[in-house]
Amino acid sequence: MSSVCGAAPGAGAVASPPLPLPVANNKGPSYRSSLAGGCLADRRLWDKLPAQRRQGSAGTFDWFFGYEEAQGLLLPLLQEAPAACPPRVLDVGCGTSSLCTGLYTKCPHPVDVLGVDFSPVAVAHMNSLLEGGQGQTPLCPGHPASRLHFMQANAQNLQPVASSGSFHLVLDKGTWDALARGGLPGAYQLLSECLRVLSPGGTLIQFSDEDPDVRLPCLEQGSQGWTVSVQELGPFGGITYFAYLVQGSN
Repeated sequence: MSSVCGAAPGAGAVASPPLPLPVANNKGPSYRSSLAGGCLADRRLWDKLPAQRRQGSAGTFDWFFGYEEAQGLLLPLLQEAPAACPPRVLDVGCGTSSLCTGLYTKCPHPVDVLGVDFSPVAVAHMNSLLEGGQGQTPLCPGHPASRLHFMQANAQNLQPVASSGSFHLVLDKGTWDALARGGLPGAYQLLSECLRVLSPGGTLIQFSDEDPDVRLPCLEQGSQGWTVSVQELGPFGGITYFAYLVQGSN
């Protein structure tokens, strides 16, 4: 996946060229055609996916990879959180990914997870999965103090659902990539909102298959005053991914 890092919003940002389609788990031909045929920042595209997925056997749909592949990075970060209360985790553009549900059901430590997405269809599906709708078994927390919520929200404007400095960990799995297809100003606005809601000692993780030579300059430009680093993940399904970490200091 490739992109072009332009100026920050309001400074003549350069739009990204069309990006190759990323790999998703639990996908069939209908997923490929839906994703390839539409703008990834168009809510109507993501509204269609839960209905398509119900025709198959999977309860979640993961772009790139799922919770199992990410847990080795996530769990140590949660262990470092202050012990006074469960660390709050925000997944921006959660869709119907297994990140939120995996953290809730499999994390051995208490965690308070909020998944937000601009697709009301995706949010309704995940709430149904959580509550055991349509005859399913409700999800059980991995720790009795853990909590999980899903809400409809625009990741570029989190004011209605998230106050400043309120999350220890913010996750972005492919959301920057989707927004960058419509131009980098939207991606930079997403980054700004993620950093606004992040606690001073917290961590933002962007999961992507985009090259560090492309992504790191963008993040360094948009995250001045924060520490930016990258870790290689995988390969999963023959593809190498990257976790881009933006971290503050206490």
